[in-house]
Amino acid sequence: MVNRAFLSDRTRQDFPILHQSVNGHPLVYLDNAASTQRPGCVIEEISRYYREDHANVHRGLHALSTRATQLYEAARTRVARFLNAAQPASIVFTRGTTESINLVAASWVTARLRPGEVILTTEMEHHANLIPWQIAAQRTGAQLKFLPVTGEDGAGVDWDRLERLLDELPVRFLAFTHISNSLGCVNPIARICQAAKKVGVITLVDAAQSAGHSPLDVQAIDCDFLAFSGHKCCGPTGIGVLYGKSHLLEQMEPYQVGGEMISSVTYERAEWKPAPHRFEAGTPHIAGAIGLAKALDYLDRLGRPAIESNDHLLGRLAYERLRELPGIRILGPRQDRAGIVSFQLGRIHAHDLVAYADQFGVALRGGHHCTQPLMRKLGLSASARASFYFYNTTEEIDRLLNTLRSAADYFGA
Repeated sequence: MVNRAFLSDRTRQDFPILHQSVNGHPLVYLDNAASTQRPGCVIEEISRYYREDHANVHRGLHALSTRATQLYEAARTRVARFLNAAQPASIVFTRGTTESINLVAASWVTARLRPGEVILTTEMEHHANLIPWQIAAQRTGAQLKFLPVTGEDGAGVDWDRLERLLDELPVRFLAFTHISNSLGCVNPIARICQAAKKVGVITLVDAAQSAGHSPLDVQAIDCDFLAFSGHKCCGPTGIGVLYGKSHLLEQMEPYQVGGEMISSVTYERAEWKPAPHRFEAGTPHIAGAIGLAKALDYLDRLGRPAIESNDHLLGRLAYERLRELPGIRILGPRQDRAGIVSFQLGRIHAHDLVAYADQFGVALRGGHHCTQPLMRKLGLSASARASFYFYNTTEEIDRLLNTLRSAADYFGA
């Protein structure tokens, strides 16, 4: 097991933003499920690109354009290596997980599903992995079905039911999260994809909460699509990734149209470039892709197995420490959890609790975490959430506990 202070000892100095005070207290940043922070090397690489290499890609023969294009396409190759994709052409750059999922919904699901066929997902999904399927079902006449979350506190999904549903229902598409952003549970993605593949069901994995935290091998997982965001794994905002098996991407029509994604245009019609370029209309987020590549280099230097062990250890430790507080309700499983802990403290509204914690420099997240249906099923309108990354420390968990005890006294919880 990773020493609980090992990764933070090695890495905190790499993150300039962590070394500040908020409201007169040292910052404790526990909002990593919403967005992680960036190490100095990523910030510097983006700055260096703008200082030395910036030009539009794929469109010019001059030196700056050539360099920018090389860096941009090298970033695609870097992402492919990060996911162990068979080829860089399987990597589409998007604005984030949300756009990646919407691309698949518009270009594959809506174009292929028929009335009565089933899109299957779970009750724990982020809105970005729920609403696109609602719209796709409405447009195609398909049905949207859900694998239920079990337990009064959302222990997870009973995945043993999956094979039965795949046999009983005309499921055509299965979309699910790897790590729940509300419950912190870790879903067995390889097992799920294997069950779906046996009956010819196409799969999409929402890896927004796992790409920067866990090893991901899309060939071993054998998913058809996988999506993640750069800003949740030490990279810039506004850049995301859609991995897709090449034969599926080549079957799909563009999600957006315009410049760069065409091979030929007349006044009457247009022909598209091969994937992935047919899905990257317009000028892309070049600096974002280059910054993401640098972030992935940084993560792999640390080692994703070590990051995963460290984060899960912090999540389990926080869960156990939070149980010391009277009147607390913690969501998600006690074991087999990632570094995400959502909770309700007595009768204190999550927004009030988060605002109170901020007065002591502790950054939490409060709300429904874009999982309104899940919160409603669990009888909550909102929860507070602490989410950890490798630069967090056990001392910060102590700060969190002390702040929550103070809040309980202040609000009379």
